[in-house]
Amino acid sequence: QVQLVESGGGSVQPGGSLRLSCAASVRIFSISVMAWYRQAPGKQRELVASITISGDTNYVDSVKGRFFISRDNFKNTMYLQMNSLKPEDTAVYYCNSPGKNYWGQGTQVTVSS
Repeated sequence: QVQLVESGGGSVQPGGSLRLSCAASVRIFSISVMAWYRQAPGKQRELVASITISGDTNYVDSVKGRFFISRDNFKNTMYLQMNSLKPEDTAVYYCNSPGKNYWGQGTQVTVSS
């Protein structure tokens, strides 16, 4: 059974940075694609960024150039470096693998002055 645990969220001012972590209970070598999602209040969950086992990445347009996804296959951990944060980035952030049901509790990110 795969368990993913998100951490690193918090409250920051606009323009600030946060680094989210997603720790897996299994070797993430076995998970070919990993992704970060977010859900803002009253909105549907959206895919923010994904990364393949070989390191290929994709981002939603709204975060391109500001967010950077990475994975450490030896530490079984995935990361999301978030820079130049905006109030519209406020959401609960989750990690998962597309098409899988590995959802955890998520980590809250709040961007406010």
